[in-house]
Amino acid sequence: MVFALKILPYVFVRPGEFRHAEWDEIDLEGATWRIPAPKLKMRTAHIVPLATQVASLMADLRAFTGGGRYLFPGARTKDKPISDMASNAALRYMGFGGGEICGHGFRAMASTLLNEKGYSPDWIERQLANCERNGVRAAYNHAEHLPERRRMMQEWADFLDSIRLG
Repeated sequence: MVFALKILPYVFVRPGEFRHAEWDEIDLEGATWRIPAPKLKMRTAHIVPLATQVASLMADLRAFTGGGRYLFPGARTKDKPISDMASNAALRYMGFGGGEICGHGFRAMASTLLNEKGYSPDWIERQLANCERNGVRAAYNHAEHLPERRRMMQEWADFLDSIRLG
């Protein structure tokens, strides 16, 4: 759970997508996580650019779980991922109350702070793997904004590190 809690705030994907992450979706050299469509709420494949900090953490994690399917295998069996409540239980164990933070709350925190920092809402929404609410725009706009999101994700990681390091 240590690696899970270290990585989750950096990537801010949905907790269900996070816990089901598989090693064959991760490209550490390309610093990219490609989540297949069936695993996503919106049923559209999603690319998560990995900041250097995340790629480094995942490289370290590979030594522990890289021989199996999941980045975060369950404690009882390696054939299943950690439970859907594992990250929340770990946060509670660390002393955070339910009203303070939960696994899904990292998404809201990232969205709020990135919007306040002036990043393009299009980049943020695409990074959150949210669907376009405007039907006409959704029909025509299929932009991934990958170079911009890659930069945003690295700057986000650097920002989190600056808070952590004081």
